[in-house]
Amino acid sequence: MNKNKLSESDIYDKFIRPAMQKAGWNGMDQIYAQYPLRAGRVVVRGKSAQRDQNTVLFADYALFFKPNIPIAVVEAKKARLSMSAGTQQAIHYAQLLDVPFSFASNGDGFVFRDATRADGVLEQNLTLDEFPSPAELWRLQPAAADPARARQPR
Repeated sequence: MNKNKLSESDIYDKFIRPAMQKAGWNGMDQIYAQYPLRAGRVVVRGKSAQRDQNTVLFADYALFFKPNIPIAVVEAKKARLSMSAGTQQAIHYAQLLDVPFSFASNGDGFVFRDATRADGVLEQNLTLDEFPSPAELWRLQPAAADPARARQPR
């Protein structure tokens, strides 16, 4: 199989999603594809109004620690692009969703950005097998130390 001919969606289905599920992410209630970040502006013309679809913004994937607690975004790109090609987009989407973690991937591995780090090394490359579990990401958050925020996973 020539990976470079696969679409972004194929890369996600064959490489990214399996890596997340292997790490313990549940596809039914923790991984959300095409997650809406911004509804887009409403354009009014005369008596009709409709949403400008060019201004609607979606993250390729949003990861939720538990219901209503988003924790990361994942930006998928075609295999012919570099692993880091979606990094800036993922960072922007993480800021819009107000989450500390973002991932970019072309199916070869992940560029993981942890905005909570204070040592200056915010990004690192991970293999597909190194994708962090929900519990691992939760422990990385400074807010995870706050018992009022939420309980650790069981």
